[in-house]
Amino acid sequence: MSPRHLSRLSLGAAAIGALALAAIAISPSRASEEAVVIPPPALDVQAADGIQTAVIAGGCFWGVQGVYQHTAGVLNAVSGYSGGSKMTANYTMIGTGTTGHAEAVEIKYDPKKISYGKILQIFFSVVHDPTQLNRQGPDVGTQYRSAIFAANDEQKKVAEAYIAQLNAAKVYKKPIVTKVGPLQAFFPAEDYHQDYLTLHPNQPYIAFNDIPKIENLKKIFADNYIEKPTLVSSAKATN
Repeated sequence: MSPRHLSRLSLGAAAIGALALAAIAISPSRASEEAVVIPPPALDVQAADGIQTAVIAGGCFWGVQGVYQHTAGVLNAVSGYSGGSKMTANYTMIGTGTTGHAEAVEIKYDPKKISYGKILQIFFSVVHDPTQLNRQGPDVGTQYRSAIFAANDEQKKVAEAYIAQLNAAKVYKKPIVTKVGPLQAFFPAEDYHQDYLTLHPNQPYIAFNDIPKIENLKKIFADNYIEKPTLVSSAKATN
């Protein structure tokens, strides 16, 4: 298990807690990745019937999952792993950065309430900094890379077009490094990772790095924000 994994999971470590809380005291509303107001995609996936799936990776899945659990139209957002084999799809193994996996989130959504393009707009705006290569904030390694795992050719086309659009508009100071590739498989993470942001809002890592993402979602995407999160535990109970 990597040192970064240990720092995230050692909730009671006094040194880590003290440092994180000190950072919060200095800058209570500033996350590791600042939100950026960006235009919506010029090209979007055509509306379809039935539940649709999007899989994205943007750093630690705790915060990514938390953002989409507060997004209207999302029926379920599950933390997990994508990019590697089933054999290595566990938290200990992916922490080595050698499995090919990224910490990812599988998003099941209602296309009549939210489009794939809007999911990507939120992804690039408030979820993470897409110009950071193989890292997000304090987390470093290929498992924290920015990636879009396209479920079909249309999703791939829309994602690639949107990246080109944002780069051309120069909305970021540096080029986007997000990789777009085919979704081979998604493996749900261990149960203790699910709904983590909601269950541990005062954990220093969450408070400093992830809660501001929720605040930015509410501010920038007010029409898409819901106060009560759609939790994995609730989705399991109703399915």
